[in-house]
Formats: sequence, C-alpha cells, structure tokens
Amino acid sequence: MGKMKVAIIGSGNIGTDLMIKLLRHGRNLQMAAMVGVDPDSDGLARARRLGVAATHEGLDGLRAMPEYHDIGLVFDATSAGAHLHHAEVLKADGKRAIDLTPAAIGPYAVPAVNLDQHIDADNLNMVTCGGQATIPIVAAVSRAAPVRYAEIVASIASKSAGPGTRANIDEFTETTSRAIESVGGATKGKAIIVLNPAEPPLMMRDTVYCLTEGGDEAAIRASIQQMVARVAGYVPGYRLKQDVQFEKLDAAACAAILREPSAAAGLKVSVFLEVEGAGHYLPAYAGNLDIMTSAALAAAERMADLSLRKEVA
Repeated sequence: MGKMKVAIIGSGNIGTDLMIKLLRHGRNLQMAAMVGVDPDSDGLARARRLGVAATHEGLDGLRAMPEYHDIGLVFDATSAGAHLHHAEVLKADGKRAIDLTPAAIGPYAVPAVNLDQHIDADNLNMVTCGGQATIPIVAAVSRAAPVRYAEIVASIASKSAGPGTRANIDEFTETTSRAIESVGGATKGKAIIVLNPAEPPLMMRDTVYCLTEGGDEAAIRASIQQMVARVAGYVPGYRLKQDVQFEKLDAAACAAILREPSAAAGLKVSVFLEVEGAGHYLPAYAGNLDIMTSAALAAAERMADLSLRKEVA
C-alpha cells in the first residue's frame, strides 16, 4: 500500500515543524510540497535542502507545480483570513484540507475525542492549540458527569507566538469557546489565552475548570487520567502537572459562576496541564505549536489510512 502525498501551505514555525514531523514519522503520508509567500523563509530553505519541492508564490504557485495533481491532502498553517480563500480553491480542485488556523470552516476535530465522526470531511479544523490541549479534558469530565460550565486558560510563552498566532487572538477565543461546547460537551464554554513574556520562556500550561452537576470524584479522575494517556499517545509531552482537584460548591457559588439565580449546587473540577514540545524544529517550551502539528499529523494519518484502505479494497 502506497502513501498519500500531502502539501503544507505556510512555511512559518508551525508549517516547518509539521514538515519535519511528516518527513521523520509519516507512516501513510508523503511530504510532496512546501508553500510560502516569503522567498527568504527558513521553512522554504529547509524544504529544498531536504528534497521537498517548494514555492514562495502561495497557493497559486502550488497549483502550478506538477506535484499538485497527485496531492491528496493539504495542510493550511497560515491564518484564519487566508484560509477562507484557500478552502474555497482547494475544494473546487477536489483537494481535502486540514486547517491549522481558527477559521473553523470545517468541523472541529480533536483526535482523542471526535475524529472518527468527521473522518470523511473535505475540510477538517484543528480548533486551536488551547483547544487541542483542553477539550479532551472537558470531554473526559463530560463522560462522567454533565458539565454546566467549562473555562480554560492557555498560557504560552510569548516567544512561541508568531505573527500568525498574534493575528488570530480573537478567533482563538471564539473558536475554542465554541469547541469546548460542541466537542467537549459543556453547556457553556469560555477560553482565555495568556502570552507570558517570562525569560527564560515557560512551557505551555493549561488550566481547565469544569462545573458539573454532581458526579463521582473517582470516576471523573479516572476518566481524566485515561484521556491524558490517550492524548499523550500522539503528543508525548502532554501530561498532568498535578493531581485533579475537586471542590464542592453550594448553590450560591454556582449561581454566581453561571449567573443563574436558580442554579443548583455542584462540583468544581480543576485540572492543570503542561505541554512540552518534541523539539523537532521548535524549542521544547513551544508546546502550544507542537500540539497543533502533532494533532494535525495524527488526524491526517487516520484519514490517509482509511483512504488508502478504500483504494486497495
């Protein structure tokens, strides 16, 4: 069985890290083309040194390349605004896309939670770095008890936030909040991102707060631990920073959080995570970027495996 040929649009930090992951660890995927808009970008230079076809003329340049005909999947690691155009063109050309921007044109996909539901989608959205890190936890809690409210705080090193990340801050909070609800299962979700300027740079830290309608603490803890192990299967640097914390809240405290005067008592679940990058191209503290490329690679491998099996059958 052969491999599915893929291209990456976006030769910045995320796109370059994803390229290296594909070249080193791609099982069902073959890196065919790297696309950028800056002829002097390190990502394009590395691609050429590694024998990967490259163009600095954006999507138009990719479409003019002979390799484009055989490409079955395109990763977009540019920006939410750019992906709106890219998605339209790729769909017209019959190319499937994995979107690493917060554009959210296609369904949200978190490999550990809901990928199988959208495995045949033409355009798959990888939510955000904060979403990939925290939504599995919200989903894990939701499996054990109804989640009335979930709030996540993603803290990343300022040095790991490039122009694309900074341009997408508003989309980050909106997309992540929606996905906490639609994928994580919370009735209401909220997302906050913090760019930490500390030196030396700190690793990505994520805090997840869930307010549940009761639930068994042991069952919730076990569900969270199982989910952490599942995510760590494709993001090795993903781990709990400390034990899961529980706090029983009375009706008044829950009413203040939910802004609902008639709210019932509940259980507050606090989960503290750390994400260490694999160091393929980015420094170890850039776990926020590494979790995006790792999740995209995991999703693409599953998509390619299914597609290739269908071809053989």
